[in-house]
Amino acid sequence: MDLLEYQAKALFRQMAIPVLPSQRIDNPADLKGLKIPYPVVLKSQVRAGGRGKAGGVKFVENTIDAVAAAQTIFNLPIESEYPEVLLAEAKYNADQELYLAVLLDPVARRPVLLGSQQGGMDVEGSIEKMQQVVVDQEFSPFYARRLMLKMGLQGDLIQSVSTIVEKMYRLFVEKDLDLVEINPLGISPKGEVMALDGKVSANNDALGRHPDLVALGEKKADSKLPGDKRRQADRRSAHSNLLHSPLELGGSSQSQFSNAESLNLVELEGNIGVLCNGVGLTMATLDAVTHEGGKPANFVNLGSLDRYDGTKTLRDRLELSLELVSQDKSVKVVLVHILASTAASEATISAVVGYLERKARANRQVQVVLLLVAIDRDGVKKRLGQLPVQLASTLDQAVAQAVSLAK
Repeated sequence: MDLLEYQAKALFRQMAIPVLPSQRIDNPADLKGLKIPYPVVLKSQVRAGGRGKAGGVKFVENTIDAVAAAQTIFNLPIESEYPEVLLAEAKYNADQELYLAVLLDPVARRPVLLGSQQGGMDVEGSIEKMQQVVVDQEFSPFYARRLMLKMGLQGDLIQSVSTIVEKMYRLFVEKDLDLVEINPLGISPKGEVMALDGKVSANNDALGRHPDLVALGEKKADSKLPGDKRRQADRRSAHSNLLHSPLELGGSSQSQFSNAESLNLVELEGNIGVLCNGVGLTMATLDAVTHEGGKPANFVNLGSLDRYDGTKTLRDRLELSLELVSQDKSVKVVLVHILASTAASEATISAVVGYLERKARANRQVQVVLLLVAIDRDGVKKRLGQLPVQLASTLDQAVAQAVSLAK
């Protein structure tokens, strides 16, 4: 369960992680009673990334401009999601922006600390500068300070940023979270730190122990704008070409629409489709493709595989995702990069085999590069047989294969 920014910052306040004065805005008229002095920033509260580049973040100097900006943002879909609320927040002059995160490594099943001196909207382009520290024993401040040194921080920043990481980790553990992210952590000219944006992903299986998180999740941003039903119908129509016959996908057309709505296809302008699980893994894979000279055509992030009920459901979602990323004729190869348990890896292999066998029957050949962990490589190669799949053992190898096939 992904929380919205204003919900994540409510948790940050509980942990004494510094955040700016802010106010929830349910409609543009609320800005007439704004209690925060101008200038302020208005931010769309959606779960999708890239709000700034999409126009969902606007700085305003007065009430008239704020109301006009809010009307625009409320009617702006970001990756097909309309905001139900906005966040009005005080403006902050940052001299430097860092990226920080605590997440659960699904393979090692250990928490990982991530950090980079290059945060903000351009963090996707700095994945090679991302530093990580695996928490392989009982947590202590040593792990946070080690991350600071790997990031190249100096002086007082080592202590101040390290303290933020320690609080993020405590929140991560106390609430049984999958991810706590601050991007960016602003550093003022005086060296003060401020969480300017935040993301929190809760573990669905642990929600029974955290009724406060359940209460936050119930306030999710389901769009209630006038005409929203029409927009949703239009969106289904626009995506109908992504769906194939009930026989081919092994289910009713109604269930296909349901699955498609829960999978988010982000379209780009290249010829390599990308299928991953997890924000960090997706970001790293896209960046590696671009660095190698390739051009992603689109991508689907499956998210945490733990949220899928059983291997059959996971396989169905994987097959549908493969259909989504390959439906555009410009896609020459699909790069599948999944970090998962042995059972989920088996489901992925079965999905790839089923998908390619259907394509073969339809006289359409799609190249696939498959990168998995925890598999019997010889056994997998035997199962794949003559299907158009290249099995990679590292990300660099997978990307090189995908870029070569796409040329």
